[in-house]
Amino acid sequence: MRASSTRGPWPHSLPSTARDGRTKSWAAGRQGRREAPPPDHPVLGNFHEISVESADIRASVEFYERLGFTQATTNDTWQHPYGVLTDGRLFLGLHTRRGPACTLTFVRPGIAEHLAEFADRGIDLTVCHTGEEMFNEIAFSDPFGQNVAVLEARTYSPVTRRASELSLCGYFGEVSLPVTDFEAARQFWEPLGFVATEEAETPYVHLPLTSDHLDIAFHRPRIFDAPMIVFSDPDMPARIARLRELDVKISSDLPRGVPVGANAVIEAPEGTLLLLLHDEN
Repeated sequence: MRASSTRGPWPHSLPSTARDGRTKSWAAGRQGRREAPPPDHPVLGNFHEISVESADIRASVEFYERLGFTQATTNDTWQHPYGVLTDGRLFLGLHTRRGPACTLTFVRPGIAEHLAEFADRGIDLTVCHTGEEMFNEIAFSDPFGQNVAVLEARTYSPVTRRASELSLCGYFGEVSLPVTDFEAARQFWEPLGFVATEEAETPYVHLPLTSDHLDIAFHRPRIFDAPMIVFSDPDMPARIARLRELDVKISSDLPRGVPVGANAVIEAPEGTLLLLLHDEN
């Protein structure tokens, strides 16, 4: 996609009012490829945003601002309407262009010069827009269909909000993704710079992976069949009560085994699911 020389219909900052059979095919594709060495640099670069498709950006912006998120100033890279909301740790990019419902997006300058690193790891690109006269970006999917994008440059400016300034949702911890095979998921993501810890049993069975910029986790589809952005807080019951006072719709459709009352799920207008967990520790 070529960067626009003029800004789209949205200003820099929007107004305040405003998994499946791919596992086997990926494993088979790795056969015959040379094993990539452990990364001594971030293959994906730095975490940029969770990119989501939003048919009504204004509604999404108003929703996240009600939760205590603030807007970041965007630039003119994208030709479509685009906005970014943040709590200081999590960055949500709202896009009106058609695409995957949820994409983990990273920035690595000079990405066009590093395409071989993805091939060495058995990754087939689904998007490869590179060249001197265009904004460079690539994309691919993990074995379970989770979309990942890598851009050559940021699409919004740094924010002054501190990571300690929590939203009403609490502390952003991780993005949890549904996968049918924890080991296959670990083998795919660890060469990209993530490190798996021990499988956890509470509050539901999941496998956490850490990195320097973004933590992710895997849960089984029978636990919950969609990606979740996970927040936690010792005072989560009080936070949930406050959200109810603000007329935020609270869902009791929780991951299997997570008790209702002290925990909740919120669905944003564009469909993003926010899991609010009571941290009893």
